Parts: sequence; structure tokens; C-alpha cells
Amino acid sequence: MSSLTSHRSSLVFLAITLLTFLAASSAPTPLYHLYQEGLHFSSGMLTLIFGVYALSLLAALLTVGSLSDHLGRKPVIFAALALNMLAMLLFINESSVAWLIAARTLQGFATGMATAVLGAALLDTDRQQGPLVNSVAPLLGMACGAMGSSLLVEFAPLPTQLIYWTLLALMLGQAMYVWRLPETVSRIPGALASLRPTLHVPPQARRALWLSLPVDVAVWAMGGFYLSLAPSLVRAATGSTSNLIGGGLVAVLTLSGALMIFSLRNRPAHKVLRLGASLLAVGVALILAAVHSASLPLFFIATLIAGSGFGAGFLGALRSVVPLALPHERAGLMSAFYVLSYLAFCLPSLLAGNLIRSFGLIATTDGYGVVLIMLTLGALAGLLRQDALRVGCKGSA
Repeated sequence: MSSLTSHRSSLVFLAITLLTFLAASSAPTPLYHLYQEGLHFSSGMLTLIFGVYALSLLAALLTVGSLSDHLGRKPVIFAALALNMLAMLLFINESSVAWLIAARTLQGFATGMATAVLGAALLDTDRQQGPLVNSVAPLLGMACGAMGSSLLVEFAPLPTQLIYWTLLALMLGQAMYVWRLPETVSRIPGALASLRPTLHVPPQARRALWLSLPVDVAVWAMGGFYLSLAPSLVRAATGSTSNLIGGGLVAVLTLSGALMIFSLRNRPAHKVLRLGASLLAVGVALILAAVHSASLPLFFIATLIAGSGFGAGFLGALRSVVPLALPHERAGLMSAFYVLSYLAFCLPSLLAGNLIRSFGLIATTDGYGVVLIMLTLGALAGLLRQDALRVGCKGSA
């Protein structure tokens, strides 16, 4: 096999494997209402089941996120696949809320491990295409998982099992193939020391991280709310009972984000960040309008705009930060970046789940949306001020 062919096959395999992990992460979303009906738990418990996934993912990023910098990429990818296959088996055999929490906890740890190592391996394999694949694959994966799960629930037998059997078979094939990949980093000492929870941001990347962080927080906070509560919100606002609506909204959110990432892949990072903040503010405002008008078409239009803001904001933040790392800093920086992103992904949605008990789903959505719009507009003002400073520096030079 030529080196070019090997390079392309490695890139494709890593992208598909990352896509698979994120597809598995969103697959339960269209099933949550079935779990609620069968196991009789509240919206607060639903957000807890969603939240333990993100918190477990954070634990993985903080502990094993840099492990592949020391042990090599292949053994860590294999370990992540093995853990996620075990999580699929837990989902298949779920019989109580405790089983769901255990499955989501294990899945979160496996996905956190995979996100860091696959992100680093993609950058190792291709410095040009790696950041693009790192941005697009998670969103495409979430779209495939949510929509695939919705279709199977609506039209296939075993509505709460078939999607997990499908993902399990795919992961088994990936676990066998991973050992054929070329290793992209040499082993270095310090594997045990790297397990101490740390956030490693190389000095040369810190300023870029803090500048892009407000937009990144806003887009992930919106994503977390949508993936945990969008199906319930649409049912409450419009009365729709279709299993396809929840998965369809998640698919629109993530596919529009992926399309925006691909369209803006060559634009300057600071301009992409600015566009992401603008689109997200408009999209969230329209989502609130859709809730109060009970308009299903407006829900999809608003989700399309918010998803475009998600994609642009995520790409702008990622491209501002990740290329600044050296080879043996990449997995650690990817871990730090995703820790901050997933904190924004899970903590606000967990808070929203608790507030729903007191204020109800619609009122909580209103408050959540207003806070997101304020955060996004504040981030946009900061970016515009930074651009003005940049132009002023160039003018004085």
C-alpha cells in the first residue's frame, strides 16, 4: 500500500470512528421519552441521565486525555472502543434508571477518551484536514445518531435496542481494524503522571483560548439544552407526538452546523467566531418565538439558524486554538478544549433540569434562552472590540 493510500485510509478510518462515538452519544436522545414512559421518571431525572454522560466525559478528558501522548494512539483508541461496546450492552439490557445512568456514565468516559485521542491522531495524520475533520465529524455523528435512532424507533422492531446493536457491530469492526493503523507518536515516559487531573494549555495557545471561550461556551450550552430537552420541548409547545420530530431537530441542528463548518473552513478564525455569535443569538431568539407560537415549521427554521451558529462558533474556536500546539501537546490541548466545552454542555442543562421542577419547561426555556442571547451578544461585543484593536495596531504600524 502506498504512503498516500495509507494516509487517506487512516484519515477516513479515524474520521468514521470519531463519527461513530458521537453518533452513539446522541442515539439515546429520541428514546428519552420512551424511557420516561416506561420507567416513570421526571424531566429533572432525564437531564441527570444526560448530565452524567457529560460529567463522565469530563473525568476522562481530565485523567486519560493525554495518555495517548505517552502510550501511543492505537492502544488508547482500542480501549475507548472496548468501553463503549460495554456501554452499548448496558443500553441493550436496560431495565431501570440505574442501568441508564451506568450506561451513560461508561459511554461518557469512553467518548471523552476517544475525543482526545482521535482528535490528536487526526492532527498527526493531516495538519491541514485534521482540524476540519475534528470540527465536522462530531456534528455529523450526532446527526446520524439522532436521526438513525428516530427512524429505527418509528419504523423498526426493538425500538430501544436495535440502534445499539448496530453501533456495537460497527465498533467491533473498528476495534479489529485499529491495529492496522500506523502509530503516529513514539512512546515517552510519564504515562502514570499524566493521569493526574490537569488542564494543559500550552502557553502559546492561552490567549487565543480565552478570546474564543465565550462563544464556545454559548454554542455548547445551547447544544446541551437541545440534545437533552428538545424532544420534550417540542411536545410541550406543539403537542406533536411523532418520534421523528426530536431526532429531526437534533439532525437539523448538527447538519447545519457541519455544513457551516465546511463552508467556512478557509475563512479567518476571528471572522468565523463573529459570524457564529451573530447567528446563534438570532437562532435562539427564533426558538423562543417558535415555543410561544407553537409553530413546528418555525422550530425547524430557528434550529437551522442556531445550528449554523453552533458550527461557525465551534469551528472558529477550534481553529483559533488547536493549531498552536506542538505534536506532543496536541492530545492535552484537545482535552483542555473539550473540558471547557463539555462543562458548558452539561452544567447549564443540569441546572435547567432542576429549574423545570419549580418553573416548568416553557418558563425555564425562556430564561435559558435569554441568558444565552445575552452571553452571545457580550461575546460578539468583545470580538468586535478585539477586531478594532487589531485594525488599530495595523494602522499604527
